[in-house]
Amino acid sequence: MGSQLRYTIAARVHACEAWAGCVMLLQLISVLGALMVLSAYGLIQSGVWSELNAGYLALNIVGSLLLGIVAIEDQRVGFIFLEFAWAGLGLVGVARAMKARRTAS
Repeated sequence: MGSQLRYTIAARVHACEAWAGCVMLLQLISVLGALMVLSAYGLIQSGVWSELNAGYLALNIVGSLLLGIVAIEDQRVGFIFLEFAWAGLGLVGVARAMKARRTAS
């Protein structure tokens, strides 16, 4: 089964590389994801948002997931781990925010 999975992934990557539009789409997704994560970080550093702000958490999670998708397509294991861990940490923040709201009400 492992060799079949490797073959399927390799065939998909090759098909994507053969179509220039796919490469451009992956570039667009990666830039969008990076802008989302960096915007969230910039807004929290400037004091506009707090660490439990819904916008901050959403930008971080969605941006990380987009970058994770590109990392999967590029088969970059370190970046796959980093981006999905970052998104997971964002989900921890969502849980903390929900708990804080329940406690406040």
